[in-house]
Amino acid sequence: MTKPANLARLYYYPVKGMSPHSLGSAELEPGKGLPDDRRFGIAHGSSIDLPPDGGWAPKSNFVQLANCARLAAIGAEYEAESGYLALKRDGRQIARANITTPLGRTIIEDFLRAFLADETRGAPRLTEASGDAYTDSRTGRISLINLASVKDLERVVGGPVDPLRFRGNLYLDDLPAWEEFTWQPETRIAIGSAVLKIGKRIDRCAATNVNPATAERDANIPLALRRGFNHIDMGVYAIVEQPGRIAPGDSLEILT
Repeated sequence: MTKPANLARLYYYPVKGMSPHSLGSAELEPGKGLPDDRRFGIAHGSSIDLPPDGGWAPKSNFVQLANCARLAAIGAEYEAESGYLALKRDGRQIARANITTPLGRTIIEDFLRAFLADETRGAPRLTEASGDAYTDSRTGRISLINLASVKDLERVVGGPVDPLRFRGNLYLDDLPAWEEFTWQPETRIAIGSAVLKIGKRIDRCAATNVNPATAERDANIPLALRRGFNHIDMGVYAIVEQPGRIAPGDSLEILT
């Protein structure tokens, strides 16, 4: 009997471009992403496209792995209940502050200004999305990654590929490789008690070249995808259609 596809891992990224947080479960709401996912961003000091109301903004406004691999060298631990963000390097805490407050953001900004040195356009600013999230896609709130597709990519790369390079939210197991690309836009899937609607495929950029464990650019993932599969895509976006709770181990069911 074929084993049903399931949700293997669940992550959110409180600060855009920084390290992921593993979740034991999450409550999904219609039209929204995971709670606190990409809630904060590190904006270039010279960014001019940031809405004053804290709404969505293009990724070009933010420091990200595509243009600043050093971000991967910092562990970011966020406490959603208190608003405190702790930054660590090699396991040692180097800064901690409540980033929901102006003073706390200033403390983190002072560290980032020194750590990132000349890798930002102007002094970095820690910004908070208001009622939105700093996702790369304005319409795709949740990203799904098929672990079998990542495994198949390893054949082309010629070595291990950490799935966290793709900074996904939901990592799926026990699906055939690239099965997710057979799902048409508007396909509905059930995970746990939630229902999600599939959107577009996710094209990949230079951010995936950065090894999340070493902060080194040690691969060319878009080139490997192009060479092996004639596209640069990994994963699909989805939006929540019906609310519900999801957790690793939940099975996945295609509804339509």
